[in-house]
Amino acid sequence: MPPRRFSNEPAFVLHRYDWSESSLILEVFTRNHGRTALVAKGAKKPSSNFRPVLLPLQPLHLGWTQSAGGDAEIHTLKGAEWVGGHIMPTGDALLAGLYMNELLLRLLARGDPHALLFDHYAAVVRVLASEHGEALEPVLRLFELVLLREVGLLPALDLQTLTQHALDPAARYTLVAEGGLRAAGSDERASLRGAQWLLLAQALQEGAALTALLRACAPVAFELKPQLRALLQYHCGSPRLRTRQFMMDVQAL
Repeated sequence: MPPRRFSNEPAFVLHRYDWSESSLILEVFTRNHGRTALVAKGAKKPSSNFRPVLLPLQPLHLGWTQSAGGDAEIHTLKGAEWVGGHIMPTGDALLAGLYMNELLLRLLARGDPHALLFDHYAAVVRVLASEHGEALEPVLRLFELVLLREVGLLPALDLQTLTQHALDPAARYTLVAEGGLRAAGSDERASLRGAQWLLLAQALQEGAALTALLRACAPVAFELKPQLRALLQYHCGSPRLRTRQFMMDVQAL
């Protein structure tokens, strides 16, 4: 059986590792094939066409071959083209993008496609590159919610998880790693009103349209942040996310 060939696949580089003196191993997120590992032979050579292209947070079209039988975990990169459209994010936006990449590496299995998640990731990267700093927190919360939902780790947001009771729009509820959505204690600041959780649930059910999710996330981004971060870290396990630890260290300076 001849090797399978893939071409013009929308993709982003999540991470790259040295493989030899001249080559790289890439972890990429593709729209139709999910997370994929590729070897970019000769990519570190000054003369390589891959060298200026294989950067994180840049939209690419990739081509590769899969060995006969399809049982190899790492495939051979044959082509890489920068699609263009935006520049590399900088500062806090760059850190936010690398944080998203680390989440994808931790939570996505190889070969498990998530086209909707890819589209939201691409849209968030465009926002990060646009220098709209006020949108940074809402779009990160949006991405975290869609990621958790797509990999099956987000509990229903319109019910209390343990009791399956409907939410009271005026009462406050908190999302916890071990117990899902539950009534908030009087001393818990990280919580949302039932009406806000219901709005998030509705936005996620409506095909997870970016604009609807952004409108739902923007007013509650501050309160959502510690709840989603704790849930994500719980499912990522140890050690602590490296990008998250780096941001905490910078803030402590």
